[in-house]
Amino acid sequence: MSVSHQEYPDVVGLAPDVPESAAFEPYIPAERNLRELTALPVVMGTILGAIFGASSLYLVLKVGLTVSASIPVAVISITLFRILSKMGLRDATILENNIVQTAGSAGESIAFGVGVTMPAIMILGFDLEITRVMLVAILGGLLGILMMIPLRRALIVAQHGILKYPEGTACAEVLKAGASDESRAAASEAAKREMEALGGAATEAKTIFTGFGIGLAYKTAMIAFRGWRDTPERVFGRPFEAASISTEISPELLGVGYIIGPRIASIMCAGGVLAYLVLIPAIKYFGSGLAAPLPPETKALIRDMSPGAIRNAYVLYIGAGAVAAGGIISVMRSLPIIWHGLKGGLRDFRATKGEEGSSVPRTDRDLSMKLVLIGIIGLVVAIAFANPLYVGGTGIGARIAAAILIVIFGFLFVTVSSRLTGEIGSSSNPISGMTVATLLLTCLIFVVLGWTGSNYFVTALSIGGIVCIASSNGGTTSQDLKTGFLVGATPKSQQISILIGALFSALILGPILLELNRAGSVYVSVGTKSAGVFAGMADPGTRVDVSTLQRRERVQGPQASSDPKEYYVWHYQDPSGGNAEKYLVDETGRLAYYVDPGINGAVKTLPGGEKVTKFDAPKATLMSYIIKGILGGKLPWGLVLLGAMIAIVLEMSGIPSLAFAVGVYLPLSSSSPIFIGGAIRWLADAWVRKKYRGMNLTPEQLTAEGDKSPGVLLASGYIAGGAIAGIIIAFLAGVPFMAGFNDKIETWSKTNRFYSGGSADLLSLIPFAALVLMLYLVGREILMAPKPAKREEG
Repeated sequence: MSVSHQEYPDVVGLAPDVPESAAFEPYIPAERNLRELTALPVVMGTILGAIFGASSLYLVLKVGLTVSASIPVAVISITLFRILSKMGLRDATILENNIVQTAGSAGESIAFGVGVTMPAIMILGFDLEITRVMLVAILGGLLGILMMIPLRRALIVAQHGILKYPEGTACAEVLKAGASDESRAAASEAAKREMEALGGAATEAKTIFTGFGIGLAYKTAMIAFRGWRDTPERVFGRPFEAASISTEISPELLGVGYIIGPRIASIMCAGGVLAYLVLIPAIKYFGSGLAAPLPPETKALIRDMSPGAIRNAYVLYIGAGAVAAGGIISVMRSLPIIWHGLKGGLRDFRATKGEEGSSVPRTDRDLSMKLVLIGIIGLVVAIAFANPLYVGGTGIGARIAAAILIVIFGFLFVTVSSRLTGEIGSSSNPISGMTVATLLLTCLIFVVLGWTGSNYFVTALSIGGIVCIASSNGGTTSQDLKTGFLVGATPKSQQISILIGALFSALILGPILLELNRAGSVYVSVGTKSAGVFAGMADPGTRVDVSTLQRRERVQGPQASSDPKEYYVWHYQDPSGGNAEKYLVDETGRLAYYVDPGINGAVKTLPGGEKVTKFDAPKATLMSYIIKGILGGKLPWGLVLLGAMIAIVLEMSGIPSLAFAVGVYLPLSSSSPIFIGGAIRWLADAWVRKKYRGMNLTPEQLTAEGDKSPGVLLASGYIAGGAIAGIIIAFLAGVPFMAGFNDKIETWSKTNRFYSGGSADLLSLIPFAALVLMLYLVGREILMAPKPAKREEG
């Protein structure tokens, strides 16, 4: 349960290991029993988790970050059960609603890990196999939860009042505000007095559903019906040649900016400004006089390159170096917390032996530590012997080494993630930095052992993927357990529900990843090179020995009906160190098609001119660069080191380098709507501070009020609606009966002034302005203001 996993730390302070002296009493006391782990909440949470997990996967492929599922899922759960109660069924207790948000939170953290690591397999020149993706998701998700369980007492209980867990605390406030009559009656006297003093407002799920509907309708009208241009852009000429500004006017990116807040949103956009308004124009200015291509570019002259081509050839490597350096710095700054967390975890693991009997209070009962240990051992054995995690030629020694490294890095970074989440929140949790550190150390160990062949690329990435997902899920689990601690849940029930939710989400996110890539893939005929359309690096005259090829496939996605023939699959490794490329080869060994993938691809239009959705997958690309650079020895280190120096300068200036570095790496069109959303959040937060002025609320309480405000709920709906619309449109792109519809829409779009023509960029900002205005009015509670909460009589 995280606001976002973009990992942008500010200053990490080390909290003393001293538990709060005053005894804490949760909302529902330990001696009172309410319905909790029942079937309907688990099923509802699992389904909602899968929906938000799918939208999170869409986001992480698009911009490299995700947003919290817990608060939206909690609000939807409260509303759905309230509707069921009006239909004659029972309302849910606060503990059942907590089970729903716990089961529903797993999908988002697994989506982050899958989107950050798995596309790198394809970038490195291997096929995205469904069994490999699903295994990494399942093993990482379950391992992170099981490794977090022994740390619960050390981090959640003993550190209460010290580790704040801001997102978990905010979710608990949402659950309290929407508590049923039965739950309020069972609440402790202290909890009743606190809610009365705060004057909390009843949680309104209609805000989320409204946002979902607006986001869905807006994205569908914009993309499926070509209602208006989705990315207005202005490219400048001399004297500022190759500079450009653009914005992807999508509801999901606007919502992301609102949720992550103004500081991170502005720093992130600043990175895009550096890339598009400084670096790219500078490269164009200094390189236009060159008479030969400047490496790593091997074909085009800089004077002939567009801003996008300059970005792909040079700036991406600078951004990758900045992201890698920022991630490593964030982990190094966290070393004191790592040490304290490890000591606390080991201490608590020893203390839990023999504490699982019925004499333990309900609110302190975990899953059996024996069961947890058996589960971890079973997962590690599965890692060592699961064939899809490796490729041919990987020996048993490398497999056992991979399992050992996953145990070491997994426990280390699950502890770090859980502790950092409590210290500074999930929005500052450096999961990507931990993954970068894992990959760097793993690759260096492989180099020492002499394991540098391409078959070890997948082994290293499997280690990084499982550790990434485990770390992400460890932080999510700790936030959920904090929410449960505050409302008086049974930890064992929460742990069971999140294991179920994680398993289900892991099973569906792999197929969604593959389908998004398939739907955005463009098959470019190699024979059209003379027309300037062919985008591959291989020589079109290449002849491949088909006897060495085994895999065959047909043209897929939107072009599936254009060619029914089956071809051999050939992967071309660029000798200059660029991304691997996929080709379809005919029976004679001739190159028939260059396959530009939906993830990390560059060709954005089909042969007929229709646009397809592409995903930059920025962090997955970074992971592939690390592996190629160390194990393959092919990386433009000069550009990478320039990026690293940018990160160091920013850190010396007191600016979070990782947020800025991701902005350098992403297109400015992706970070600019995030900046706009952050600006709207700044205005809304000023309103929240004014609203509660004079009530002496603590900073944590003000943060909780802001995080459960109508603006956050509407933004969550924008994100879910926009992302789900994008996924549905991508899935339908390759359906045969949609071909005629798409042709008609494409013909109509050429006459639509909002989509085509010189004024389309300006006109397309009108519907986006309406979307922004709606978010501002709801954030300021001018529209859809929350209703006062019910109060107990007497």
